Amino acid sequence: MGIKGFQGTSLLDFPGRIASLVFWGGCNLTCPFCHNPPLVLEPDSYPDLDPAELLADLAGRKSFIDGVVVSGGEPTLHSDLLPFLKEVKALGLLVKLDTNGLAPQLIAELIDKKLLDYLAIDLKTSPERYPELHSGTVSPDKLTETLRLCATAPVELEYRTTCVPGWIDEDVIVTLGELIDGAPLWALQQYHPEHALCEKAQEVSPYAPEQIQSFADLASRYAKRVIVRGI
Repeated sequence: MGIKGFQGTSLLDFPGRIASLVFWGGCNLTCPFCHNPPLVLEPDSYPDLDPAELLADLAGRKSFIDGVVVSGGEPTLHSDLLPFLKEVKALGLLVKLDTNGLAPQLIAELIDKKLLDYLAIDLKTSPERYPELHSGTVSPDKLTETLRLCATAPVELEYRTTCVPGWIDEDVIVTLGELIDGAPLWALQQYHPEHALCEKAQEVSPYAPEQIQSFADLASRYAKRVIVRGI
């Protein structure tokens, strides 16, 4: 259950830069509204890529890419993430990590070793509801620990929240905003239910664009910059 694939990405995946996207399979959450359920539920249905071959391919792309976006699933579950990122940085490429923020010790180590240039952390809902996002044990304290360490981390930082009805409302925006107060960037994203992990979540009607914008106006009290995606 390792690296599952990579491809060229848009500028949105690594702002202002061209990058290749690398996926890791598996996750320590099973959010009913997850937009990439096969990587979460059936990661072994995808063949693993050989890291050495992948690194060689990335080396061959250096003339037209700036970096690598590491996503999933949840990349921080995997012990080979850190050595892989060392090799990516040795190629002179930038690294962006997409994560749910539940591995504060590893994230701190990656930052300390200067293996990250851009960090994007998903904020799913208020921390006390995180145990509802998985059948196994979830510690909301790990998320809040990550948020504390990222407040002063020397990397480009983005928080992002998919505005799923039933999980995100004005009260949740305030709760999350207070946790990340002063954040450089908070991206609020429209919910697209058609690919959701749970059938019930597929039946949820997204918020109207006006409501997403209202959430963004509220979020702007807490983040220096707020953007809206997907509407």
